[in-house]
Amino acid sequence: MTLLNILLHPDPRLKKLCDPVARITPDIETLAADMLATMYDAPGVGLAAPQVGVMSRLFVMDCNKDPEAAPDPVVMLNPEITWRSEALNTYEEGCLSIPDQYADVTRPAEVRVSWLGLDGKSHERDFEGLWATCAQHEIDHLDGKLFIDYLSAMKRQMITRRMVKLKREKARA
Repeated sequence: MTLLNILLHPDPRLKKLCDPVARITPDIETLAADMLATMYDAPGVGLAAPQVGVMSRLFVMDCNKDPEAAPDPVVMLNPEITWRSEALNTYEEGCLSIPDQYADVTRPAEVRVSWLGLDGKSHERDFEGLWATCAQHEIDHLDGKLFIDYLSAMKRQMITRRMVKLKREKARA
């Protein structure tokens, strides 16, 4: 497995709509495995393909934060939210493409997601809590939307300025 470079905001690729995955190929299987390795290494609970520069509707997540429990990775190709609860949940979100920046985002507390698995079969599952927040956050990435897009313009600009500064510092290092 290869650890992939995670794009940092602002990067125009993070704001683009991703194309559906046409079929499951060895390259897609390798990408999913590499994305899981990258996500666990970061460490994070979700990672979308555009965050590693691949403009395909694919993301990985594992919101099992119990260190005693076995990993519970989920790989979703062409995911779609088919139902959202009316009940809302506010969660302090972060993003591997916007490191060390966090903000409260309110989203539906529960969602039902359908997707194509690496097994070639259709899957559907209800998610709640952190799993629901993460699925919505990652699907947003596939639609060119970042969690900071839910914030006020002032707060979004402040975070973007910090990220521009971080990218300059990394470029000098």
